Amino acid sequence: MNSLWDQIRRSQDEDDEEMMATNAIVIAAVAEESGNQHRGCGSHPGRAPNEERLREERGKGMLADYFVDRPVFKDPVFRTRYRMSLNLFKRISTDLCQYDRYFVQRSDATGKVGLLPEQKMTAALRMLAYGAGADQCAEYCRMAKSTSVAALQHFTRGIVDLYSTEYLCAPTAADLRRLLAKAERRGFPGMIGSIDCMHWQWKNCPTSWAGEYSGRKQIPTIILEAVASYDTWIWHAFFGMPGACNDLNVLAKSPLFDELTAGRAPLIQFQVNNRAHSLGYYLADGIYPRWATFLKTVRNPTRPKEIEFAKAQEGYRKDVERCLGILQSRFGIVRGAARGWHKEDLRYIMLTCIILHNMIVENERPEDSDDELESDDEEDNNMRPRIAEVWEGPTGRDFDPVGRDAHHMNGFMDRYQQIRSEHNHSNLQEDLIQHFWEFQGNRSI
Repeated sequence: MNSLWDQIRRSQDEDDEEMMATNAIVIAAVAEESGNQHRGCGSHPGRAPNEERLREERGKGMLADYFVDRPVFKDPVFRTRYRMSLNLFKRISTDLCQYDRYFVQRSDATGKVGLLPEQKMTAALRMLAYGAGADQCAEYCRMAKSTSVAALQHFTRGIVDLYSTEYLCAPTAADLRRLLAKAERRGFPGMIGSIDCMHWQWKNCPTSWAGEYSGRKQIPTIILEAVASYDTWIWHAFFGMPGACNDLNVLAKSPLFDELTAGRAPLIQFQVNNRAHSLGYYLADGIYPRWATFLKTVRNPTRPKEIEFAKAQEGYRKDVERCLGILQSRFGIVRGAARGWHKEDLRYIMLTCIILHNMIVENERPEDSDDELESDDEEDNNMRPRIAEVWEGPTGRDFDPVGRDAHHMNGFMDRYQQIRSEHNHSNLQEDLIQHFWEFQGNRSI
């Protein structure tokens, strides 16, 4: 009997040992799987160690390449790779460091020095200028993919917040005088600029939105509406409409004429062919409506004066297309397909490229460019009458208060209908055809 109980006890002990071994194997497997799940999610157990990227040494090398008194690469090379001059880069760097502490070089808890502002800005500008991926900046800037994406997000939001009020606004009264003077020399008094739309392909468009954002080419795109002047300055940018819309749909949602309708825009008055006009206008292609604020070409012109007018209108209308071509050439990220997932990030990228484009245009503009619009002969300037005049308003009697409230609704509707008047559009076109014909004859004499 005792031997039987001994066999039973030994059998139970063996079963317990086998169960404990099985439990140990299961616990080890669960722990390993849990560690793999935590990998790359911050300072959790099992996180992979950071790679040593030698960012301090690479930062010193970057400073020696471009940002010292005697750099390895001179100003023309810097202008090619950064799309701007060194002075403009330093100005932006100073403003960003004062606006966002993300760009200030700091040390972590272990005392290790972080990235330089030049490294973060270089990574952002390389992605904007060349359309490079975030992981492509690791070799030169010594930054991980996530850090490069964060640098681009901080950079675009900082540029828009800092400079949008100055470099992405409607022309002031002084700007209008300069634009109208150039337009008068071209034979189109009262012209402010030209308007057109551009499609930006969205590669990572969500599947549920693909139908809304796909146009006639069956490719998801986002539309940019822009107004540009002769010097390729972009005065108006409206971005975000789905690619299935046409230019008329975009115009219906655009805030282009909001200030003019509300009576807060400077007043423009000019006289052509013995007829007074009180609204400036934009050169547009055939899809735009016959409004008083748009000047379209003559379809199938037959008379000589109509042919000459159509050639000039279609040529000067290319200012905005030339400007958008320069924008795409300067910033490769808007030339290729957008790889972002969020529409808000794409909006910041587009607005940043436009603001930087305007800053570069201003920085590279000759100081005496405005003087070329005036004649050297002072007597000739005094005797030659100005066709277009600008009043700054809305002070004095030049403007009546308008708005959508009950007290000023009549004034608001009068201005609204004046902008969309087909009759005024026809009169403007006829007057400018005759004026340009006379202008061409006087210039050829």
